[in-house]
Amino acid sequence: MALTYLGAPYRWGGLTPAGFDCSGFVKYVHARVGIAIPHNVAAQYRYGTRSRGIKLERATSSLRPPSSQRIYVGRGLFIHATKTGDSVRMSNLDERWYKTRWVGGRRLAGEVGHPRVESRNTTNP
Repeated sequence: MALTYLGAPYRWGGLTPAGFDCSGFVKYVHARVGIAIPHNVAAQYRYGTRSRGIKLERATSSLRPPSSQRIYVGRGLFIHATKTGDSVRMSNLDERWYKTRWVGGRRLAGEVGHPRVESRNTTNP
C-alpha cells in the first residue's frame, strides 16, 4: 500500500497524495487499511505495543527524539516523506544516519486486528 505513494511530493502539514508530511503520510496509509491514528509524530508513537529489535514486517518508524515517522516495509527498508523539496521515497535503515537515530518500533496489529502492521520511531534528517 505505502509503495503506491512513492514520488508523492512533500508538503508540510500534508495529509493527501497531493502532498504529505511524515506523520501525514503514516496516518494516510494506516487509514487506508482501517487504522485511525493522529496526525502527530509523538501521538502516533504512543499507539500500539512496543516492538523490540528491528524484526518488523510492516512498521511506522521514528528517529531520536521522536520527530519523524516512517513506514517500515521489510528487509531494512522504509518509506517516508522527508522534507520540503523532496518526495516520498524509500531509504535503508542500515544507512548510518538512520541507524544511529532509530528510537524504536510499535506494533499496531494486536490492537486493531491487522497482523502485519507495526510502528517504528526515528529523528528527521
